[in-house]
Amino acid sequence: MKTNSQAAKTLLQISNLKTHLFLSRGVVKAVDGVTFDVREGETVGLVGESGSGKSMTGLSILRLLPNIGARVVDGSITIDGVNILDLSEKEMAGEWRGRRISMVSQDPLTSLNPLFTFGDQVGAPPRYHNLTSSRSELRAAVIDGLKRVSIPAVEDRFDAYPHQFSGGQRQRVVSAMALACSPRLMIADEPTSSLDVTIQVQMIDLYRRIQEGTGLGIILITHDLGTAASICKRIAVMYAGRIVEFGDVRTIFNNPRHPYTQALINSIPHLGQKKKRLYALPGQPPSFIDPPTGCRFAPRCTKKMTICETYPPDFISKTGHRTACWLEETKEQGNAA
Repeated sequence: MKTNSQAAKTLLQISNLKTHLFLSRGVVKAVDGVTFDVREGETVGLVGESGSGKSMTGLSILRLLPNIGARVVDGSITIDGVNILDLSEKEMAGEWRGRRISMVSQDPLTSLNPLFTFGDQVGAPPRYHNLTSSRSELRAAVIDGLKRVSIPAVEDRFDAYPHQFSGGQRQRVVSAMALACSPRLMIADEPTSSLDVTIQVQMIDLYRRIQEGTGLGIILITHDLGTAASICKRIAVMYAGRIVEFGDVRTIFNNPRHPYTQALINSIPHLGQKKKRLYALPGQPPSFIDPPTGCRFAPRCTKKMTICETYPPDFISKTGHRTACWLEETKEQGNAA
């Protein structure tokens, strides 16, 4: 088990990250000034509606951007003191991607090749990175990895194909692939969205157990605040390519400060509460090519002020909790007076 001092060590630091897609119809600012950090042994959630820039942030960290004119135009991504944006593609492929940084994608069925057995696919990362010296050593490593993610009767299922496993078991195999090289950071992109509730709980417990004693940092990309609350220590709420609120999970849920975060929490159904209709956030996210001049959430915000439509808000920080909202700044000025 890691000590508190070890767990507090910063593993990943993202500063002012901007990832743009240069298309014929304009520049899509998919990630526009994102800043957050992940500590050793910590799970940080990236939460927001579909299309808010969460997955593009994860792909930027892996440097696996779409080959359609997408590139990082500003900022830094520092892991263990190394800015990986300064590395060559050869260095990324040989030393970092898949070895120090891994990813679990949303749909395990599309992540697995139906023509290869689970043994072949889980063994691919350590084989590519030359982490084993013989076939027997590789087989032993694969079996150990599958046992680590609680696959039953591993020896009998080593030569099984994806269609022979359930969705939950396929997700465990994808996780085994991501963990095969003992990475420092794992990006989990909606890893439980296609699973039923019981299997979701099992996967969350699995990730928590794997973190114990390893110092593995996890970025959980999800639109489900309930899932984020059950595993994350801190949450970054994203909207239209920017982080609008970032803080520890209890503060986010008990005292959300940004109107967008408040709307997301209000949309969660609660057991025991009878409502004729669930709350739905009105309107649509803005265009990434031509976003609003001021706060990007202003067109949908019921609490907007005149300044919100003109100037983008700065972050207001209170004991590590950051909020980008003019309402918070107005409160600060009122308290100062």
